[in-house]
Amino acid sequence: MNFEFNDEQVLLRDTVARFVQDNYSLEKRNAIIKSPGGFSAEHWRTMADLGWLSLPFSEADGGLGGTHIETMILMEQFGKGLVVEPFLASIVLGGGALKRGGSQALKDELLPGVLDGSAANQSYNVYSVVVQTPGGEVLKKRLPPKAYLQIVAATNFKQRTRKMLEYYHADRLHFAVTGTPNRLEYDQGFFVKNGDGAADVKPIAHLYKTQVYAMARHLGVPEAICNRAPTTDTYSLAQGQDEFYFSLPYDKMDLCLWAKNHGAPPSEVAPAVGLTVEQAERVYRDIDQKRVTTRYMHLSPVLCGDVEEIV
Repeated sequence: MNFEFNDEQVLLRDTVARFVQDNYSLEKRNAIIKSPGGFSAEHWRTMADLGWLSLPFSEADGGLGGTHIETMILMEQFGKGLVVEPFLASIVLGGGALKRGGSQALKDELLPGVLDGSAANQSYNVYSVVVQTPGGEVLKKRLPPKAYLQIVAATNFKQRTRKMLEYYHADRLHFAVTGTPNRLEYDQGFFVKNGDGAADVKPIAHLYKTQVYAMARHLGVPEAICNRAPTTDTYSLAQGQDEFYFSLPYDKMDLCLWAKNHGAPPSEVAPAVGLTVEQAERVYRDIDQKRVTTRYMHLSPVLCGDVEEIV
């Protein structure tokens, strides 16, 4: 049995080795880690252009038809330079699961982004819990799924309890209930279904949060209220909406949402809000993702059969 690399595999090994040697000195690697994305988008594009990202995939899936040997060669050289680009997570693990277990429709939808590297630019929200000890020490730990869902259920229950009290008094006084979501919250699904999202009238759902603050000042609302950072007032520790849900403070999120709604590219909005273009692109993607994942909150209940008499 021949364990020697063939000519193409030797060329691949040498090419990757030179790339790592040229781009992954200790100083360069540390600079990449400290960058906003945590890895080099330029290096990732280079890997895609050289075909390394598509190498482990069959030609039927749009790849170059490499084997586990070529993947091993890539991983070995990446390991020597402690390469931080997400080849293992995005290509080997994520892409591998997709090519082995994904339906053809799912492959058609997702694999192109894996092979050209764009899928790695998609971000993921990670939730943590912050507690403060009686001595004042602040501790932060990432939430496992079960604990996260339990906290979401408890906080949603609190919002629904508040709304039940509002409807109790509305029924008692023969009043309607007014909802408080502004455009940023309504668009991004930052409300609880049948909680603070329940109302007979939503008079500010079309207004950006900054417009609501401007209107409050015009109407003479006390400055102490106008200057207070937005919060759900759900937890005992101080907490703002930006760290709880949104990507940015509300004034910057308003600008990004307005710009996206009016067709302005991330390259134009980035300097206006003090972000890099890459960060602005992530905010745009986060807006789209929240619209998709919270779409159900805007929908009416699903009926098992038509009720023709009720429109």
